[in-house]
Amino acid sequence: MQIANTARLHLSLMTLDDNALLFELDQDERVMHFLNGGIKSTQHQIDTVMIPRLAQYLNPQKGWGLWKVQALDCVENDKHQLSGQYLGWILVRPMHFFTQSQPHNIELGWRFKYVSWGKGYATEAANAVMQAVSTVDEVTHVSAIAVEDNLASIAIMKKLGMQFQYKRLHRDPLGDTEAVFYQKRV
Repeated sequence: MQIANTARLHLSLMTLDDNALLFELDQDERVMHFLNGGIKSTQHQIDTVMIPRLAQYLNPQKGWGLWKVQALDCVENDKHQLSGQYLGWILVRPMHFFTQSQPHNIELGWRFKYVSWGKGYATEAANAVMQAVSTVDEVTHVSAIAVEDNLASIAIMKKLGMQFQYKRLHRDPLGDTEAVFYQKRV
């Protein structure tokens, strides 16, 4: 699957060799705040946990994986001094992949560098990815989850047209989290 560039962004599927980019992103406590209280990931965690997890759901034909988001060289990005920079990623995988996979219901997630926050990059990238994965025949829904206090991520979900479904425990082998679930029928 390919995703066309947006006005400001280039999106490409990350590979299992992109561990340095994953590490780089996780070195800001603000980025990690709603994930684990602000604890930076170690390179060892990236190599032994994140990359093996990515390997389990990476499926280029269906668009599953982490979509690397890079700022294009353009006037808008130059204004923010971000042209050419790696900004973050958009997650795509079946909802509840590690516990009760739902290939018809695609989970979207995002993690972006602090310098890009509040400029619409996450929404722009997530919307482009959502539009692309929605064309896969078996996909009927896109969903996203966040801790209830993560108002910025919830705002992105709403901008994508997702609606609140429920609040409950999100089960994951790495640890369960109380989360709000949003969803959109495609």
